[in-house]
Amino acid sequence: MTEHSDLSPKKLRNILGHFATGLTVVTASTKHGPAGFTCQSFSSLSLEPALVTFSPSRTSSTWPLLREAARFTVNILPAEHQHLAAQFARSGADKFAGVIHSPSPLGNPVLDQALAWVDCELHQEYDGGDHTIVVGAVRALSARAGAEPLLFYKGEYVGVRSRAGALESVA
Repeated sequence: MTEHSDLSPKKLRNILGHFATGLTVVTASTKHGPAGFTCQSFSSLSLEPALVTFSPSRTSSTWPLLREAARFTVNILPAEHQHLAAQFARSGADKFAGVIHSPSPLGNPVLDQALAWVDCELHQEYDGGDHTIVVGAVRALSARAGAEPLLFYKGEYVGVRSRAGALESVA
């Protein structure tokens, strides 16, 4: 196999890591209490109708709880909240310990100081290999001014310096 045809998971992660993504925490109020997970695959899908998408891993123990709730909020994280990205990526811990949040219009947790949030109802799911492709129908959304986004680039958290237009490490 040549270097260019190596499609191993390690090679894919390394090469595709060159694409900077935003970091979100997808949350919901479930019958077991608030639940959420870190997700970097969030994207706008359609303006009319208003749809967004993200792709949780098939091994996620949190996505089935959110699926059952049939509604969720995507919290877009600002640069100063990389600790939340790490906290909500853990398994088996109380992910909401010490996290200030308030209810969205659909009753889901909106994380305090989120850069923006998008409240959704589950619209559709599709097979995405080792992930599930989730489509959410947007029902409410909001953003705050004066904050920079948290990005993930080449395996590290990075921020954006608006004036210089360059990526900077926030680790």
